[in-house]
Amino acid sequence: MKVLVTGGSGFVGTALKRIRPDWHYISSRDYDLTSAYQARGAIRDHRNLDAIVHLAGRVGGVKENALNQAEFIQQNLLINTNIIHEAYCENVPRVLSSLSTCIFPENIKNFPFVEEDMHDGPPPISNFSYGYAKRCLQVMTSAYRQQYGVNYSTFTPSNLYGPGDNFDLESSHFVAAMIRKIYQSRDGDNIEFWGTGRPLRQQLFVEDLAMLIPMLLNKHNSSEPIIVAPDENLTIKEMIDICLKISGKSVEYSFNGEHEGQVRKDGSNRKLLNLIGDYKFTSFENGLRKTYEWYKGAR
Repeated sequence: MKVLVTGGSGFVGTALKRIRPDWHYISSRDYDLTSAYQARGAIRDHRNLDAIVHLAGRVGGVKENALNQAEFIQQNLLINTNIIHEAYCENVPRVLSSLSTCIFPENIKNFPFVEEDMHDGPPPISNFSYGYAKRCLQVMTSAYRQQYGVNYSTFTPSNLYGPGDNFDLESSHFVAAMIRKIYQSRDGDNIEFWGTGRPLRQQLFVEDLAMLIPMLLNKHNSSEPIIVAPDENLTIKEMIDICLKISGKSVEYSFNGEHEGQVRKDGSNRKLLNLIGDYKFTSFENGLRKTYEWYKGAR
């Protein structure tokens, strides 16, 4: 297959390239996908495509989402609309797009949530614009699939972490920020974290997602936003304790109660495993150890 990957220099795209170096990878350095003209050019420049794996988008942690709601919805809506529509216009038969668990409602009756829960309420206020932009990508994908008969589908990964992540304290996700704070600490320090430490999170090791994307490209042929998440669901506090054990440092930590985010956002991987068969996800401790060692080596 001739496959084009958007967001090719990003966190997931870089990990995927190690798994499938034969695919074609583009980034914002190559094309501005907020422009329909450049999105069309990206597809035309890679002639006779069998598929597009769409990973590109404006992403960030809880704080950056809260402070840049307009930019998150505007840029992501443009990128997603251009890729789906121009792929259809250029007769690309297959598009597989990445969503986010932020598409699911803030208030869910039962956990873990399932694919059918997506429209049961608005996305969480902390990721409101980003959540709606990604939800619109799912709606658009389903609409093109239904009306035009194209094999376009989506998947919904849980929180991602791993080597190559963004470790900037202002814009990173929790695990990367935690690693940086603990790595830079000295014995006897007291580290401050956002929130209360109580929220639960499924953390998906980026190398697992990179392994799963080619399977989804081959097997996920429906309109469902299939959830990609491990079973393991840990509190923020439990993750900090694991990271401290890995680091070997003797420090104290506290929580400031700000930017708490959702208390829970864990999704069911039942449909994923029914589709691809049994898959052994990397445990958080093992994945975190690999990520911490990578970060140390990159300093």
